[in-house]
Amino acid sequence: MKQRSRIFLIRLTALSFAACLAVAPQAHGQTAGLSQDSTNDLAVSVGKSALVDFDKQVTRVAIGSSDVAEATAVSPTEVMVNGKAAGDTTLIVWEQGGGRQFFNVSVHPSRFAAEDRVTDLRRELRAALPGQNINVTAVNNLVFLRGTVKDMTSSDRAVEIAATAGKVVNLLYVEVPSTPRQILLKVRFASIDRSLVNQLGVNVFSTGAANTIGTVSTGQFSPPTVTMPTASTGAVATVSQALNLFFFRPDLNLGATIQALENKGVVQVLAQPNVLTENGKQGSFLAGGEYPYPIVQGIAGGVGGAVTIEFKEYGVRLNFIPTIMPDGNIRLQVAPEVSSLDFTNAVTISGFTIPAITVRRVNTEVELAPGQSFAIGGLLDNRETSTFEKMPFIGDIPVLGKFFQSVSKNRTNTELIVFITPEIVDPIKAGEPLPGLSYPDKFLPPNSKIAMHQPDGTTESQNTTVPASTAASAAALPATAVPVEQLKESMKPETPLVTEGSYTVGVAGGSGASTGASSSSMPQ
Repeated sequence: MKQRSRIFLIRLTALSFAACLAVAPQAHGQTAGLSQDSTNDLAVSVGKSALVDFDKQVTRVAIGSSDVAEATAVSPTEVMVNGKAAGDTTLIVWEQGGGRQFFNVSVHPSRFAAEDRVTDLRRELRAALPGQNINVTAVNNLVFLRGTVKDMTSSDRAVEIAATAGKVVNLLYVEVPSTPRQILLKVRFASIDRSLVNQLGVNVFSTGAANTIGTVSTGQFSPPTVTMPTASTGAVATVSQALNLFFFRPDLNLGATIQALENKGVVQVLAQPNVLTENGKQGSFLAGGEYPYPIVQGIAGGVGGAVTIEFKEYGVRLNFIPTIMPDGNIRLQVAPEVSSLDFTNAVTISGFTIPAITVRRVNTEVELAPGQSFAIGGLLDNRETSTFEKMPFIGDIPVLGKFFQSVSKNRTNTELIVFITPEIVDPIKAGEPLPGLSYPDKFLPPNSKIAMHQPDGTTESQNTTVPASTAASAAALPATAVPVEQLKESMKPETPLVTEGSYTVGVAGGSGASTGASSSSMPQ
């Protein structure tokens, strides 16, 4: 009887345990609670999935962040959760009958996925940057780059590739670049003067006392002088300007000289600068001067304001920026300019004449091979001036008055031509000896056979060692690699070059008179 009671109790306990298991939902890899509006924890790795089973049918599924994980009902009682990215989110499941289940979903990075990501990243870096020492490590969502690359371009490319796997921490070293190549620009400024001067006039003269020559000039040009013969010079009269037409009537005691001259100009070289600059840096040249330009600052309270004298530049100017292209050609941005003072269009203020500026300027961009030349022409300056003069009253007589008139026409036609030739200058590498001057014979040999003593006490034949300062400078070579941040700091652009330099002098004025106090400032 006691044995049957024991069997009955064992069976009753087993049935109770089975009933409890039947009430609780089952999850492959995770167990969900039965109580309504209960909260559970669910962990999954990136790229992995978890399947959650429910007793009741699932009517709806929602997840907080679809970027971290996604949830899909694969059957009426099963929900699959897929990890997409490391992070935390919330999963809510609605069951038939109104019950709800809440899950705190934590997505952790997969150790194997992180290793695969680093392996793939190393393979891409080796393919994109062959032969360069780049070490890649990944911690959580950070990617660390270490090693040495040959230039800044390789560093930037490595960062772009590593950015596809997470946030990049750039700890790369960059080899110190060699001295940048330099460009020598040979420029020739030539002015072709096509000026034409025509002069036409008449000078009338007659003999005076003692057979001397007296002249009456129209005033346009200087009359020629006539030297009468004397006992010492012979019986020949000389005229100072042989290019004039000379007429003389002894019976009328009247003569005339007609001046009909034509002058033409030639080519003149204004400047021949050779300017050296680094690749991509601006170079400039100016051969000219400065002129004062007064500027009135204003009048306040009925008192004369300060007058600032600003000095502006004029002359032959050249600004250029050369760039060496990958194919070896030189792309050149060049702006030549020739300016001069123009007193014809000057302005007079308070008795002071302020000249205008005549400028011929061109700005162009060309691409040339090293040593190839090009010319810029067509910068013309055309001017024509006519001057008419005559003698009073007599010059107004018809026909006869033409002999007492003079006309001068000055036609100025100048053309500026600029010849430009760029050449590439390769610098000397670090540690190489500097080139020196060589002579076929010994320069200034001693005038005796006695050995010359050097300042260090040795003779000339014994002094064959290299000075310590030279050896030290040759041995102290620069570092071969520096961090990326240090190289970027050294490559920052410097202060832009001021190509139109000027400075001002301020003069304080009151009631039209200066006080004598002045100050000057230069552009910074």
